[in-house]
Amino acid sequence: MHTIEPYYRWRKYYIASEDEKSPFYGRIYSEFEFTNKIYNYLIHPQWDEFGSETLYLKILYANYNLGFAIIEFIGEWNDTLYNDIMYLKREVIDRLVSNNINKYILIGENVLNFHSSDDSYYEEWFSDIEDGWIVAINFQEHVVREFLQENIGYYITFNYEYNTINWRSLTPLALYKLINDSMHKQIE
Repeated sequence: MHTIEPYYRWRKYYIASEDEKSPFYGRIYSEFEFTNKIYNYLIHPQWDEFGSETLYLKILYANYNLGFAIIEFIGEWNDTLYNDIMYLKREVIDRLVSNNINKYILIGENVLNFHSSDDSYYEEWFSDIEDGWIVAINFQEHVVREFLQENIGYYITFNYEYNTINWRSLTPLALYKLINDSMHKQIE
């Protein structure tokens, strides 16, 4: 797992540690010192910790004018034992919402499992963003099933179309436009 880096080709557009509105503003990263781990597996030092013991993330892009953020995850999303959604909501999402981010693209190809608790933080997140949306892309099929079995699909949109997007071939704005246009069609 230590070789899986957050996607870095969008760094020419955005770097969370250089964004004063980001929860990760001012963070300094090492390329050589591996300190964070998921269970007994060290992970690449570019991933951001936010309080969870098993889930890490990287804000790949945030656009405050258009009100959207793209967040990549790695690890095990475990609400049962570690209340990951609470940490995500309180330490990351609340900060973004306070800066007018109401549309979220969650990239989950490196999320290994999901273990649910209750849906109250998902419901709160969803109600905080009024006219916005939360879309999950490229999550593994068994992880999507686990989210949907717990009715999290009411708050986060999962579907086959989004789960097959070749997002790395797009710019952040092109990915946003693709998702935003699709979400508007679904609403109509």
